[in-house]
Amino acid sequence: MKAIINVYLKEGVLDPQGKAVHHALGSLGFNNVKEVRIGKQIVLELDETDREKAMKELKEMAETLLANTVIEDYDIEIAE
Repeated sequence: MKAIINVYLKEGVLDPQGKAVHHALGSLGFNNVKEVRIGKQIVLELDETDREKAMKELKEMAETLLANTVIEDYDIEIAE
């Protein structure tokens, strides 16, 4: 089972890396970009076959290691 966890800054948290990329895109002529937010994606291959157990374990992974839940949110997707 393949799982994808997307981690991104919460709304309202400053994203200096996103601002730098936004500025660079503007400098390159991509002026239609309104905002850029930078995050990370973690792709995991699991041995678990029970979707419910996998989701519970993935949530625990995200909250204990993969995301700083004070300033970051995350989404979990399980790809069949």
